[in-house]
Amino acid sequence: MIRADLRVALEAADAADAVTLDRYRSLAGLRIKTKADLTPVTEADTATERAIRGVLDAVRPNDSILGEEYGETGASQRRWIIDPIDATINYVRGLPVWATLIALEDADGVAVGVVSAPAIGHRWWAGRQLGAYRNGEPMQVSTITSIEKATLSFNSLVSHEEHGIGGQAAALSRRCALTRGFGDFLSFMFLADGAVDIVSEPIAKVWDLAPLDIIVTEAGGNFTDMDGKRTIRGGNAVATNGHLHDEVLELLAAGDEFL
Repeated sequence: MIRADLRVALEAADAADAVTLDRYRSLAGLRIKTKADLTPVTEADTATERAIRGVLDAVRPNDSILGEEYGETGASQRRWIIDPIDATINYVRGLPVWATLIALEDADGVAVGVVSAPAIGHRWWAGRQLGAYRNGEPMQVSTITSIEKATLSFNSLVSHEEHGIGGQAAALSRRCALTRGFGDFLSFMFLADGAVDIVSEPIAKVWDLAPLDIIVTEAGGNFTDMDGKRTIRGGNAVATNGHLHDEVLELLAAGDEFL
């Protein structure tokens, strides 16, 4: 069933890519609104979610769907989770680093995940016990075992400061060999592919995290919230290659007097 569900997710991603790329090529006429949380939403976001829902309604009509733009429909324990355009700010500015995120959650957690970034020609996917792949090539996290040799990626230091852990994030960055702000989905995909060793995300919604969870873990990494719980509902996330996870969590939880 997991393989069949993964094929459905990939089909839905194909439908999404057709919509997002078409609108991306004509950004000048794109209608942009601002949500209550001050993040942008465009007609491309809503049209993309409708396209994905159309595929799912046709082939998985009994499953629930939770989307960023249209909320939740259905009451099944099998739930598809959709972020039609992750990094919409990049999208509307003409930056090609954005993606559609699609996941399937069942009674055992996230079972299938797809991250499709057509403007940069990359698609990542994973299924429970099926491994993780980038454009069809298997992915594996790094084998770095020392924070001093690790590469850290996060959206920004400011976002950590806004959530009370700016000092901790700065201390972690100072410990690491390299820090890069790839942000959003891309940090986690680079981690799954072994190019980044630690990712810290202090604020995130369920649809931001669902496919990232399964892709990182199927690539051999560890994905939790900042309390160390394996969840996509913690409101934040930490991902590592596994070797560094406990030490990273301790650093992010340290009081200011220990920094």
